[in-house]
Amino acid sequence: MSDRTVLTVSELSERLRQVVEETFPAVWVEGEISNFKIYSSGHAYFTLKDASAQLRAVLFRTRVRRLRFEPGDGQHVLAFGSLEVYAQRGDYSLVVELLEPRGVGALQVAFEQLKARLQDEGLFDPARKRPLPRFPRKIGIVTSPTGAAIRDMLRVIGRRFAGLHIVLAPAKVQGEGAAAEIVHGIEDLNRLGDVDVIIVGRGGGSLEDLWAFNEESVARAIVASKAPVISAVGHEVDFTIADFVADLRAPTPSAAAELVVREKQAVVETVSELRERLHRAMRRRLERQRDRLDGLARRRVLTDPARPLRDLARRVDDARARLRHAGLAAVRRARHTTDVATERLRAASPFARLAAGRHRLERLETAVRGGMARHLTVSHHRLGAAVGRLGSLSPLGVLARGYSLTRTAEGLVVKSHRDVSPGDPVRVLLGEGGLDCRVERTREHDDRFPI
Repeated sequence: MSDRTVLTVSELSERLRQVVEETFPAVWVEGEISNFKIYSSGHAYFTLKDASAQLRAVLFRTRVRRLRFEPGDGQHVLAFGSLEVYAQRGDYSLVVELLEPRGVGALQVAFEQLKARLQDEGLFDPARKRPLPRFPRKIGIVTSPTGAAIRDMLRVIGRRFAGLHIVLAPAKVQGEGAAAEIVHGIEDLNRLGDVDVIIVGRGGGSLEDLWAFNEESVARAIVASKAPVISAVGHEVDFTIADFVADLRAPTPSAAAELVVREKQAVVETVSELRERLHRAMRRRLERQRDRLDGLARRRVLTDPARPLRDLARRVDDARARLRHAGLAAVRRARHTTDVATERLRAASPFARLAAGRHRLERLETAVRGGMARHLTVSHHRLGAAVGRLGSLSPLGVLARGYSLTRTAEGLVVKSHRDVSPGDPVRVLLGEGGLDCRVERTREHDDRFPI
């Protein structure tokens, strides 16, 4: 063991750290971002990988703020930084100082990302954009007070419509802090309260020079402006985020001045033309009214005022005659109706009805009496005949001819010698009176009355 060199883990890690960090103090690494995540501390941790290897990387908070684009998983990037060994975990990682997309500039990626996000929010929608005032009285301009853009705009405005009130909000238009000054300029002009339109712009330049007008804060300040905003950034071929969110895009600052201010001479000529048109219209209207007045003056109602009264008198006479005829006709109709009703009432009088009823009753009474007499005579004859027939059939008639009727004590008619026995009391009914007898004997046949 005496000839061996034994290192502790910490010693070996320290030597490796020195070798790695001294060998790779600055290096560019190309790879694809994976597992990108920003922690609450503001630091970003991710992995750079290719087809056969991967490398841990860290982007500290101060570097994250300086990025022009938003890193994400799957992006192919170039990272510049230094390798550091983290002894506590026994691994190494790339501490990134610069990060940019592979093949496309970071500014261009940031531009496209912000453009897509604001478009999704509807900030580019033409429906939300406001029209410019036709005759602005106060114009606000946010630009550099020393640049060529302000001189061009003032020259154009002075030539087209001298005497307009112009408020300049000076601001840096490129470099660090330019976006914040542009935002403050827009807000200051809105706070004035009487600015009719705002121009935000600068002259041409590279993408980096124009970048302040691609910042999200500037875009949102333009959207929040109470006054309409014209974006006039760069040349005609240059497009910025401010162009998309502004109420109107002008290709150059000079064009913005021409758009916002109408030429004074053209306005004067237009006003003169409108005045002449108004005079012609008034003359034509006066001529029409004069002709109408002349026509009214020639009307009969004015030349002969009594004519309407005469016409009205005739109308009254005609109406009176029609009324008289109508009244007489109504009286005749009423009289006829009354006569008809009287006849009907007379026919329906209760006295007439009583007299007719009395005659009818007398006729009915006579008919009833005659009928009853005839009925009584017929009934009397029928009764006499019936009495005669009844008398001929009555047992009393038979008894009157010498026959008798024998009954038992119980009142039963004796029809046979078997109905009584010797010694039984019987009663014999005669044609006149009757006999109380007692049976001495019974016989089946009586020789004195041969059968």
